[in-house]
Amino acid sequence: MNLNNSLNETLEQISINLDIPESMYEQAEKCYKSIGEWLNRESSSVVRNEPKIYSQGSFRLGTVIKPITDDDEYDIDLVCSLELSKKSISQKELKQFIGKEIKEYARKHNMKKEPEEGKRCWILNYADGAQFHIDVLPSVPNGYEFKMLLESKGYNKNKYYQHSIAITDTTHPRYINITHDWYCSNPKGYSEWFKERMKVQYENKKQIFMKKYSMSIEDVPDYKIKTPLQRVIQLLKRHRDIMFQDDQDNKPISIIITTIAAHAYDNESNVLDAYINILNNMEKFITIKNGEYCVENPVNALENFADKWASHPKRRENFFRWIQQVKSDMNKSQSEEFIDTIEQCKYSYGEKIVNKAINGLGFESNNKNYTINSLIKTLSISHRQKPKWQMLNYDDVSIKAYVKKKGFLDFEFISNEIIEKRCELRFEAKTNVKRPYKTYWQVTNTGMEAEKAKCLRGGFYDCVLEKGKLVREETTIYTGKHLVECFVIKNGICVAKSGEFIVNIK
Repeated sequence: MNLNNSLNETLEQISINLDIPESMYEQAEKCYKSIGEWLNRESSSVVRNEPKIYSQGSFRLGTVIKPITDDDEYDIDLVCSLELSKKSISQKELKQFIGKEIKEYARKHNMKKEPEEGKRCWILNYADGAQFHIDVLPSVPNGYEFKMLLESKGYNKNKYYQHSIAITDTTHPRYINITHDWYCSNPKGYSEWFKERMKVQYENKKQIFMKKYSMSIEDVPDYKIKTPLQRVIQLLKRHRDIMFQDDQDNKPISIIITTIAAHAYDNESNVLDAYINILNNMEKFITIKNGEYCVENPVNALENFADKWASHPKRRENFFRWIQQVKSDMNKSQSEEFIDTIEQCKYSYGEKIVNKAINGLGFESNNKNYTINSLIKTLSISHRQKPKWQMLNYDDVSIKAYVKKKGFLDFEFISNEIIEKRCELRFEAKTNVKRPYKTYWQVTNTGMEAEKAKCLRGGFYDCVLEKGKLVREETTIYTGKHLVECFVIKNGICVAKSGEFIVNIK
């Protein structure tokens, strides 16, 4: 493993720790399905209009991240679409029509606060412990009208136009009137475009997940699949949040970050390569039209995501300043001293999240040295064989290690604890992967003694199964820091690995 591989694993682990808990996805999904069921119940005042509820924004795109502080809430954006024509109802009437049912829903479910009316949405505030609120955006289908509008402006219709919706907005000059010129949006179309940009990696990871869990591809939850593009966007958003903690009004907005990152992505297979390519190319997708900066909505050529930059020049200045800062920080992250890489990552993404990441990689973070200077030399050794399987690693493997005396277990020791020479060791691995599977141990020696004895090793060994335990036995012959790692293989895919257990022999 070289330094770039170490940085790639670190960035990926940071992004994994930025993920919200799966339980949060499941809870949010349960809530919006509940809203959909309420709107479609037999006595609902909108049931005749075939209400449809679906997510939009970062939850739908798989780029949502944890807030910096534990006190902040998640904002879950939903669309509520009714089968109605703009010719038959005003925006205000539509909003009140749906709002009546949303208020009834809140009362029926004993919610503490009545839904708030926002500029475009109805806001459902859940109990304090839920840590999220839901914005419900009223809308009507707008596919045909949007197609006609694009053609009238000289644009050929795109393949996503049929998902276009017309939305309510209290700032619209004819909000209370029946009129055809509502503001429009296209979250479904944008989501399809976004998936198209990462199609190769997305489908590859989905196939792997499907085979591992013997599921049909339709049954694989989208939130289980994360491509390098999604990971990089999570990292960019966290870097943005850290940099602009004290200037929330003028920080770069997520839709611009997501759009130009997706344009720049070239289906790289790892996070570091994707990150570097995106940083080198994302500015190319900020253009100038009619003398103004433009980030065109890829599913609506008439919409400019950077339209506020002209009236708020600070936002434009901050965006380009932020991109330069991300590039500078990435360059500093590629340090020859891995401890400097970690310190830079803490500056960029936050100390708490990076500490969790390096702990997940098997590093110690409870002191200033992290034991990284010595670990990186161990991790970078050339004779350590690369895994021969496709890596998925959704599940866990834990290792317990014991010193044996006269054939019996004497005491348990932890990773990197100093062990004397001429001891017998026993390693036991435990995994949550369901059988059947195969297990292999990788053992890698380092140091002058092992090198002189031509016993650096670094290969893979079959696992011994003893009374249901995955076992490997070794002896402490050579001074140095040596690695033991357990891999669980299913259908030719590595579905779990333990991380490096360090045997420190002195």
